[in-house]
Amino acid sequence: MLSEIIFIYDGECPFCNHFAQLLELKSSIPSLKIMDGRKNISTLTTLFKQGYDLNRGAILIKENEILHGSNAINFICTQIKEPNDSLLEFIRVIFASNKRTKILFPVLLVARRLLLSIKGRKWQPVNERIHF
Repeated sequence: MLSEIIFIYDGECPFCNHFAQLLELKSSIPSLKIMDGRKNISTLTTLFKQGYDLNRGAILIKENEILHGSNAINFICTQIKEPNDSLLEFIRVIFASNKRTKILFPVLLVARRLLLSIKGRKWQPVNERIHF
């Protein structure tokens, strides 16, 4: 059994937001904690300083390991065992394959950036201009 899993997503991104809601409500992953990175800038800043940029994808923390981007999405989808939602099942089937996730993930990032631009939001909540 895994200890706490923290899934950090971009709360301004409609795709990310919907996926996080599905995970929280329908995934049945034990010990899963969902965190909107934009509402937790101090955590996001700490992760950014370690090389994990929310602009490049979701961040997942499990035990002493941090997964980022396609690796985070792939891992979380492999943990979904019996989703009680057809959309979550579809996402699980697609992204439980590491190969498919690596191929499709860049498309998701472009779609996220496009949606954030349309909404007039910043792509990157934390950036290199942070004063350390």
